[in-house]
Amino acid sequence: MFQGKDIDQQALQYFKKAYDLQMQGDYEEAIINYERSLEIEATAEAYTFLGWAYSFMENYDEAILECHKAINIDPNFGNPYNDIGSYLMKKGQLKKAIPWLEKAKQAKRYDNPEFPYCNLGKVYESLGLWPLAIKEYRKALDLYGLYKTTRLELFKLEANLN
Repeated sequence: MFQGKDIDQQALQYFKKAYDLQMQGDYEEAIINYERSLEIEATAEAYTFLGWAYSFMENYDEAILECHKAINIDPNFGNPYNDIGSYLMKKGQLKKAIPWLEKAKQAKRYDNPEFPYCNLGKVYESLGLWPLAIKEYRKALDLYGLYKTTRLELFKLEANLN
């Protein structure tokens, strides 16, 4: 996160405080601190994590808006593309999620590049496109083999195809 960037230290302090508050379940205070961070310095990371905080409150429309702001600042940052896809999935808009997850897979800068493959696997599985789901789950496991849930989904789908 914030790879190769010099970030204003006060903005970074607010960001870290916001993240800690979010992990403690205090989403409203987290949002306030992400916004303070953004007032000092607008970063793709802060907008993305602000969106993530909104998603914890099930405010997916606001979360998506924040991710768009992140993309406008840094179109190479993969997290907001995946997050938009994820929020659309939660809204039941599976087909609309696909292009966003595909964009996340192509991102040049991404902390967890396996996430969009896992999410696409879920989308394709839900749509009954099992061979495509298997392909995505396998790629996710190639990138990060420690996902037990993904491994179980892959095993289940492969068993169903036999």
